[in-house]
Amino acid sequence: MLLLLTEYLTKYYSGFNVFQYLTLRAILGVLTALMISLLFGPLVIRKLSLYQIGQHVRSDGPQSHLSKAGTPTMGGSLILVSIAITTLLWADLRDRYVWVVLLVTLLFGFIGWLDDYKKLVKKQSKGLKARHKYLLQSIFGLGAAVFLYVTAHSPGETYLIVPFFKHVAIPLGIGYILVAYLVVVGSSNAVNLTDGLDGLAILPTVMVAGALGVFAYVTGNFNFATYLGFMFVPGVGEVAVFCSAIVGAGLGFLWFNTYPAQVFMGDIGALALGAALGVVAVVVRQEIVLFIMGGVFVMETVSVILQVASFKLTGRRIFRMAPLHHHFELKGWPEPRVIVRFWIVTVILVLIGLATLKVR
Repeated sequence: MLLLLTEYLTKYYSGFNVFQYLTLRAILGVLTALMISLLFGPLVIRKLSLYQIGQHVRSDGPQSHLSKAGTPTMGGSLILVSIAITTLLWADLRDRYVWVVLLVTLLFGFIGWLDDYKKLVKKQSKGLKARHKYLLQSIFGLGAAVFLYVTAHSPGETYLIVPFFKHVAIPLGIGYILVAYLVVVGSSNAVNLTDGLDGLAILPTVMVAGALGVFAYVTGNFNFATYLGFMFVPGVGEVAVFCSAIVGAGLGFLWFNTYPAQVFMGDIGALALGAALGVVAVVVRQEIVLFIMGGVFVMETVSVILQVASFKLTGRRIFRMAPLHHHFELKGWPEPRVIVRFWIVTVILVLIGLATLKVR
């Protein structure tokens, strides 16, 4: 929106040309989303408390979590508003990728809102039925995958890029739709499973989003893409602004979500942010790198799968409790220790992912 305005104002003052630089708009995106979150965070928390939209705590979970009961949740709405406003302000709205990543994020946020609304307002303990949630995720995920496939301008946009190998790219053809769908839906659920401790999910999301923003910038820049041996995808660079909005909004939310949390994001935030990471990875052609950088999300998801499979097949549990962060809590790790150590693991994995920019 502001990009179009500054393009018009350039006729009268050439200094407005500075807003054509993607890097500047990405920086402004971080700052804008951060300020929105910080300014409106207290208001959102008060409103959620006023309407008694508080967290329900599992009685069979760690005893330290019982004190969290009643903490305002659905704070993810603040994140989504910050991301949406920032993206609309600073991104090039003529770019189809911007609309794809933004709409997927908001649609998955809508699924999360339905789930939270049923649990917290309607007092239906199970919230949105699992099959209904998965159906909606599948509709939105497949819709995005099909759209990206049919609007691809070159075969390279549907290749699976293998990191650490400069000339290894697998043509997916129609299989691109399946891969994109699995990445978006899988990432959404993975972040949702990770969101169980104060700040545990949001900072890894911020770090991964920031790194994906770098990949978006490189992939959408012909010179950088050519030099680094990346598949050049015209227009995808604008997704960097969206990623910067996630970074700013996430950091602003972490201000209130850090231990001990004043607010939780709820499914409205977790499902949306997970889908956002997934769809960005798809459009920048870095699905495997997302798997690496989001290793914490992967471990949390795998722990749940293994726990359920083991109990059904053998009647025994592998972990004291799943997802994985609860296992470490029940082993005696204080909550802040679990959180910070998971953050440290994410830093390492994100650095490994960024190394694939050059190590090819």
